[in-house]
Amino acid sequence: MLTVDHLDVWFGHAPDRVDAVQDAIFTVAQGESFGLVGESGSGKSTILRAIAGLIDTWSGTIEVAGQAVSARRRDRAFYKTVQMVFQDPYASLHPRHSVDAVLSETLRLQGMDDIDRRITRLLSDVGLGSGFRFRYPHQLSGGQRQRVAIARALAAEPRLLLLDEPTSALDVSVQAEILNLLADLRAEHGLTYVMVSHDLAVVGHMCDRLAVMQGGRIVEVMDVQALRQGTARQDYTRQLIAASEGYARA
Repeated sequence: MLTVDHLDVWFGHAPDRVDAVQDAIFTVAQGESFGLVGESGSGKSTILRAIAGLIDTWSGTIEVAGQAVSARRRDRAFYKTVQMVFQDPYASLHPRHSVDAVLSETLRLQGMDDIDRRITRLLSDVGLGSGFRFRYPHQLSGGQRQRVAIARALAAEPRLLLLDEPTSALDVSVQAEILNLLADLRAEHGLTYVMVSHDLAVVGHMCDRLAVMQGGRIVEVMDVQALRQGTARQDYTRQLIAASEGYARA
């Protein structure tokens, strides 16, 4: 479903150029959930944004469903295949647009018809009743806002969802609800996920495999079983797991 090969991503120009991602290589099978983990600034979210077309200063190869994508893309078909859910549901929804307006606009941009029926189904899919349709973001909790953001991503009927720390801005009490919703949606719709998270417990729950990043580079790709058993090959990965376990015990 996704191939990333020798991906370099940078910001600015020499001599002030910053190389945010260097020589990233990984693949994600159709229907798989793949995690990107590492400390802040390691390049995890930058990779997602390059895949989504939000950054155009990159080189290498990005292929989605066998189709190579360019740094500057304008193809509606791409955005019907790939959608992104952002970290902060407070920032990703327009404060003056109702839930109905958010979903209607997305559906129309994707050339969908039967808008009313689709909105009702989308709200149902993310566990919101029809009573939420005409509410505004300030009338919703953080978890409800993120459900709307997920519904907006699903409106295009994508095959690949890019999830950028989708629960880190939410209260702990609702994080599990959103993660379980995402797991259910993946099963129901046959979705492929690429999830960025700093929380190894989240990745262990949600993902099949993961790539560990340090300083803009992927240092190890491993399956989630190795993560759970603590059988990493690289010292940095072992340190990351040990720090996560120490934090959990504390």
